[in-house]
Amino acid sequence: MKVIIGADHRGVELKEKVKAILNDKKIEYEDMGVSTTKSSDYPDIAIPLAKRVSNGEFERGILICNTGIGMCIAANKVKGAYAALCRSPEMARYARKHNNANIMTLSGEYTKEDELEKILMSFLETKFECKRHQRRFDKIVENENEWAPKEDVLKLQKQVKKWEKEAHHWQSRAWRR
Repeated sequence: MKVIIGADHRGVELKEKVKAILNDKKIEYEDMGVSTTKSSDYPDIAIPLAKRVSNGEFERGILICNTGIGMCIAANKVKGAYAALCRSPEMARYARKHNNANIMTLSGEYTKEDELEKILMSFLETKFECKRHQRRFDKIVENENEWAPKEDVLKLQKQVKKWEKEAHHWQSRAWRR
């Protein structure tokens, strides 16, 4: 299994503990940073990491910030990335078993160190159960496919601006009469 891990400045300390556990368990990983406590923006880590998980380069991702919430929100903006905040081994197990999460977010502030290894291993070792959960997961995937690509949105925005300009032109001509 290939795992990718990233943290912002508030998650660096916990990230080092996660890496030590992964090394101990001989689990291959890549560290995307950051490596200092100098202020950094969590989307700058979460979004590129989520893209690398969603494109299949890595099987699982681990993101860490102060609460885990910001990383979770940012990662979930990437199509094919399914991030879950895991504060206990049970949450980590269900994130995989029932929700097919491929990214786990952790809180640098609130993750209990004595549960960290259990949380990690629950997330990494648990398989998606499918069964009744597959139907629910498929609905999520179907909904994310409804979003228009950025290029299409930009084209539409240009067209709307053109129409607005034209409408303004005709409106001003009508007022002159």
